[in-house]
Amino acid sequence: MELALLCVFAFLAGFIDSVVGGGGLVQVPAFFILYPQLPVPNIIGTNRLASAVGTSVAAWNYARLVRIPWKIVLYAGLTAAVCSYFGATLQSMLPSDLLKPIILVLIVAVAIYSYRKKDLGQHERFHFAEHQIPWIAAAIGAALGFYNGFVGPGTGSLLVFGFVSLIGYSFLSSSAISKVVNVIADVSSLIFFLTHKYVLFHLALPMMVCNVAGSYAGSQMAVLRGNAFVRRVFLVVVAGIIARFAWDVIKRG
Repeated sequence: MELALLCVFAFLAGFIDSVVGGGGLVQVPAFFILYPQLPVPNIIGTNRLASAVGTSVAAWNYARLVRIPWKIVLYAGLTAAVCSYFGATLQSMLPSDLLKPIILVLIVAVAIYSYRKKDLGQHERFHFAEHQIPWIAAAIGAALGFYNGFVGPGTGSLLVFGFVSLIGYSFLSSSAISKVVNVIADVSSLIFFLTHKYVLFHLALPMMVCNVAGSYAGSQMAVLRGNAFVRRVFLVVVAGIIARFAWDVIKRG
């Protein structure tokens, strides 16, 4: 029963993550609730294998259906991978709870800004010259790669927001770019979990199948329904991120 429920959550997480990021807000808490006896590294490592493969399928599906600016992906992906490593290193030395109240305020501001600007991400309106865009993408990748390593939840959604609000991509294009950047950033951490034997394959493989199915369905839906659909899902997921961080801050207080 626990594995069946975990697979249901894996499908839902894959669907949400492929549209706008934030699938970890569904899959990781479900894993902790259903398997409380497992050590944290086993849960994170097992979940990372399933979600990384699912994200890869979503990225492949987007690449077939949406024009992806690969130069932008390369710049953002490389800085995200490097800074994610440093974020994880710093996280092992400092309690991430120190930053959570600040991050909560920032994410609330993201939600309000996205909700009030009804036309945000509906069309591509670039805010920088063409030669500047790769460097802005690299800065976004660095900042959110570090965030991913240091804190984690909602990185995909914040990547989408960064590419929409700072550079001027549409929500659909931003989701496509973010999926590929996420895959690049996840590879190094997945290698760590695999080499240290933290991945429980009897759980990871069924989760992976369901996550892949959800990722494929979500990316297809995003392409078919367009920017307005992605924006709505983005707002729902950001509300979930706010609730998660608010709970963490209140519990700590």
